[in-house]
Amino acid sequence: MDLMMYHRPEARKRMDGKRMKPRIIVPLVSAATVGALAVGGVAFLRSASPDDKMSTSAAGQPFALSGRSASDDNPAHWHLPIEAYMPTEKQKQLIAGARDRVIDACMKEAGHEEWTPAPDLPALGGKSLVDWRYGIHDAALAAERGYKPAAGEQEAYDRAVEDGAVDSSGGDETALKGCVQKADGPAPADQQSNLVQQISGDSFEASAKDPAVVAAFAKWSACMAKKGYAYKKPMDANDDDRFADPYHVSGEEKETAKADISCRGQAHVQQTWFDAEVALQESAIKKHRKALNEVKKANGAAVAKASAVVGR
Repeated sequence: MDLMMYHRPEARKRMDGKRMKPRIIVPLVSAATVGALAVGGVAFLRSASPDDKMSTSAAGQPFALSGRSASDDNPAHWHLPIEAYMPTEKQKQLIAGARDRVIDACMKEAGHEEWTPAPDLPALGGKSLVDWRYGIHDAALAAERGYKPAAGEQEAYDRAVEDGAVDSSGGDETALKGCVQKADGPAPADQQSNLVQQISGDSFEASAKDPAVVAAFAKWSACMAKKGYAYKKPMDANDDDRFADPYHVSGEEKETAKADISCRGQAHVQQTWFDAEVALQESAIKKHRKALNEVKKANGAAVAKASAVVGR
């Protein structure tokens, strides 16, 4: 990391000053297949595992319970089992804020009163691990923006990138490096477990090969063909090179996105894909339960330390 461009952990995304295409991408910690009891493509809420039920952080914020309600078709509200072993967004913000507090104080003590961290990058696209994980799902947004995030989100993101692209604080890199290391004791950074990332990524890849998901993809493809579109899989539409310009939304893209969402609904793409991934993750979690419990303890310890720093 270029320490002169220090960014809060949750904000460390590509900051090269270049404009980015806001593709619908699999979140950093992805997931896998199968799961909840499904009838006609509609899944019932899964019961949480014993570990999930008692997953409460030191800051009093519960870890997410896995599952989805049969009456809620918004993927942004669904939670995968692996999320029980990840800090929540509030916890990540708490940890980042604590680190900023320690580093800011350290830099001022070192004589760099003007130093400030680069700004956080605002959310762009999906607002949770599952939101946009399986593609677009908001019909109103698709009609306006096709496969792109909301215009206001893109503008806010671009402004933050530009504001953080050049460090004008004049801070000393050696001093900053020392302050970052100093923060590791009282406020350790949010660490993504390699095991958690592996389970999430493997489950996402495997879920796309689950028979039920393959069948849903085929049904979606047939539906799209009737509307005049030749795509084999839902993500093929999102990745169409014709829609690559992040700052231009054509009428063709909007019409394609609207057809895409309509066919997704008919084929129950998101629900089937999510349910498949849930089952795969549950199996992996059972296999690695002991190691994952250690990850959960480490997350809780980091949150507890951050709470102590902020509470001082």
